[in-house]
Amino acid sequence: MTVEYEPLPETDEPLAARVYMALRADLMAGKYEPGKRLGEERLAGNYGVSRTPVREALSRLNADGLVSRESDGLYPYRPRIDQLNDLYEVRLTLELRGLARAAADPEIRHDRDLLGPELDRWYAMRQSPPEPSAGMVDADERYHLTLLAASGNPQLAEALKVVNNRIRPARMFDYFTAERMAATIIEHIEIAEGALEGRYEESTKILTRHIETSRSIVVTRAEAALSWARLAGAVRP
Repeated sequence: MTVEYEPLPETDEPLAARVYMALRADLMAGKYEPGKRLGEERLAGNYGVSRTPVREALSRLNADGLVSRESDGLYPYRPRIDQLNDLYEVRLTLELRGLARAAADPEIRHDRDLLGPELDRWYAMRQSPPEPSAGMVDADERYHLTLLAASGNPQLAEALKVVNNRIRPARMFDYFTAERMAATIIEHIEIAEGALEGRYEESTKILTRHIETSRSIVVTRAEAALSWARLAGAVRP
């Protein structure tokens, strides 16, 4: 199967930044096989650039956790299935803590100035739902980080960023259907509305279900993708 790579956009951004964004999007869209090395020469050809901006982009992606360094070079990062389950457990613990600390202390309220504009973005998505896309991961991460930061402990959100970096490469499997997109939008709105209105028990139940559903979908599809890749010889045992 031939993979098409979009030409780099003409913007004022430095070339390395544009390569970074394009390669990041393609990694999240699954255009690069997990078991195939990300050679600088091949990538330079894909994006019509020299190897220097590719090298800079790969360095950033390695720091982001989207590529991993092995003995013979860089590869698309894919967490093991057992790692995915463990990371989702950490994610759930962190996110529920944001609601629990507010529920336990009447003086803690979710920051409306922070969470309100994010909620408005999801109201807009409910009116005009986007097409299923791996790009939904960015919007989803922003929502959950904002929700957690709005609980008043920014270090919880910083810890969640670390977890997100580890599970992001597999999260592209979460948004393949319009039904999943619609459910995510509705649940995000319900969770945020409940947090702002002090209905923490309700928000906790929805958030728990929301994250567990994501975990189940991501793990199931990641297992299927790994099986197909092994059959095709794209992933080494």
